[in-house]
Amino acid sequence: MVYCPKCGTQNPDGSRYCSNCGAPLMGERWDKDKEIDKKCEEMCSGRGSAGKIFWAIIVILIGLWLVFEFGLKNIEGLPDWVYNFSFWWIIPVLVGLAIIIWGVSILVKR
Repeated sequence: MVYCPKCGTQNPDGSRYCSNCGAPLMGERWDKDKEIDKKCEEMCSGRGSAGKIFWAIIVILIGLWLVFEFGLKNIEGLPDWVYNFSFWWIIPVLVGLAIIIWGVSILVKR
């Protein structure tokens, strides 16, 4: 049971406001605890922003590849580099960068 700091009424556990006077029982701490729990859950489950950034980069690269392969290469009169451009060299570079960033993030967290 939680007691109201204003009127002293007993309230059930987990109540945010007093059932008698309406005063906040937990105050700002309640919201901060929830926020901390949510961040901890995201980090522990691997659902942080790094995964979102990784997939965003993958989607952008696929989009660029589609534009070059099926869009720009079919238009006449563009510079030669557009017709000869290859995206495949980007894949090992990005994989290497991802591994480096992952390694640095592991070192920073320790």
